[in-house]
Amino acid sequence: MAKMGTDFRDRLDAAAKAREELLAKIKAKAPQNTPGFAERQAARVEASIARDGRRAEAAVRKAAEAARRAEEKLAADIAALEAAEAAREAKEAEMNRPDLEKKERRAKAKADRDAKFQEREAKRLKRQKQSGGKRAS
Repeated sequence: MAKMGTDFRDRLDAAAKAREELLAKIKAKAPQNTPGFAERQAARVEASIARDGRRAEAAVRKAAEAARRAEEKLAADIAALEAAEAAREAKEAEMNRPDLEKKERRAKAKADRDAKFQEREAKRLKRQKQSGGKRAS
């Protein structure tokens, strides 16, 4: 409360003086003015740098681990795809086996026919030579 007999200007001056005293008191207690502040600040900076270094190393390790896991997953996926392809090819071969066997039988039959034809031709040529090259009508 304002004292009796003071005018507005006196109150303003008193408030300004109180502010200045409070500011001086705060500045006196500031940590920059205490002994050993520079050493503590240097230790904090050093700890911060070390902490940042450890975080960077951890990030590198984490990235390397993620890359390794991705590589292993890729290798497993490739192996699974190759196995699926082999299984599909085996199933397809099994399904096509009757067709292949049929083709083989046809090829063997054709080879047998061709061989018999060759034998007949050879016999015919032999007979032709024996009869003097004349053709029998």
